[in-house]
Amino acid sequence: MLDSRDLSPRENQIAESYAAGCSYQEIASDLHIAPSTVRTHLATIYRKLEVSSKVELAARLGGSAAARSTDVDHAAIISELALSLEEALSREKALTEVLRIIGASQGDLSQVMPAILGYALDLCDAEFGILFEYRQNKRYLASFTLGIPPAFKAWLDDNGTFVVGDQTGLGRLTTRQNVIHIIDVKSEAIYRTDDPLRFATADLGGARSFVAIPMVAAGRLVGAFTIYRQSVRPFSDEALRLAQIFAAQSVIALENARLLGGAKPGSNS
Repeated sequence: MLDSRDLSPRENQIAESYAAGCSYQEIASDLHIAPSTVRTHLATIYRKLEVSSKVELAARLGGSAAARSTDVDHAAIISELALSLEEALSREKALTEVLRIIGASQGDLSQVMPAILGYALDLCDAEFGILFEYRQNKRYLASFTLGIPPAFKAWLDDNGTFVVGDQTGLGRLTTRQNVIHIIDVKSEAIYRTDDPLRFATADLGGARSFVAIPMVAAGRLVGAFTIYRQSVRPFSDEALRLAQIFAAQSVIALENARLLGGAKPGSNS
């Protein structure tokens, strides 16, 4: 019967962290790998150890026996379904927690926005995120950031409120007011120009795949909810749907803050 000794050193690290309650994002950050790689390893771990939940995983790592299946295909299906179920429960828990935080914040954005960005990065499998406030005339301010590389954050801080070019992701979002999904920021023609935002995004931030969600209140654009991957990995339809949900919650938080005269926006890296 397979046990934790049959896992690779990396698989053991991931299994122990996940069983201890760490998220994909936390494990990825600790091990300097992509969250999607964490999930791939977990699917293999579940299949090898023949477990179907985090509780069973913890028990197996602790030495408890598990019933062995001789059907490899069946075990693979079970492991995939088990992870999918746990991810669905994590999404539900995250959205419930975001709504609770918004309700309890009394308009204090410094409590709400880091939580929303954190859950979005974790569930959408992204490395960093920025909430931009729209200041009219194609001008944006990076009000909140999470996980952003220091060089990119310094650029945003130095520039404050800045004008975006028409061909940038934010520029297109401003004009169309729909979701902008860029598979590779370095593959677009604008990267070969001197556009400062695209340079900062790609070269200072190391971003490759990117999605920007328009934040709209009462028919007006109030901001952009953006998340970034540092490798070329397009966002799935499910990830885009989740990003839109978190963007909508951000709009609620911003509007609550304005109604209640809450804290001024800030940054949290």
